[in-house]
Amino acid sequence: MGSESVKVVARCRPLDDREKTLCCKMVLSMDVHRCQCFIEKPGAQDEPPKQFTFDGTYYINQTTEQLYNEIAYPLIEGVTEGYNGTIFAYGQTGSGKSFTMQGVSEPATQKGVIPRAFEHIFESIQCAENTKFLVRASYLEIYNEEVRDLLGIKKKIIFETRRHPICSL
Repeated sequence: MGSESVKVVARCRPLDDREKTLCCKMVLSMDVHRCQCFIEKPGAQDEPPKQFTFDGTYYINQTTEQLYNEIAYPLIEGVTEGYNGTIFAYGQTGSGKSFTMQGVSEPATQKGVIPRAFEHIFESIQCAENTKFLVRASYLEIYNEEVRDLLGIKKKIIFETRRHPICSL
């Protein structure tokens, strides 16, 4: 696990049915080989696009299966070896967090990271001999400084957020 580090990856989901009905246009393009994203300002053809570079990029023609195999699989392998792992999906409403994490049932290549990770972990447990496992998973939503456990039995429970006095500079 010594070569593991925090990776920042950008994923562009395909337009959904509503966006297609509204004739929305893509303003984002990617150079997936250079891990760069380019965002054009609509109606400003004279302005160069904003450019961002990441550790990985996945455009609309790439699948959740690809993203999982390249980004999440090594993390989950570490989890099966006893290390903690976190996937932090961040973005504005409608940006594709649920599309990536929960996925869609069809096509199978777009099944989400969470169901793939669960399958991976439980297949590893089934194959392990003379080993005990304790599996704990959290699926937290942080919205307007309210934290909810989306896997919890009581979805209405809001966890209190606190700041550590030393870290609140």
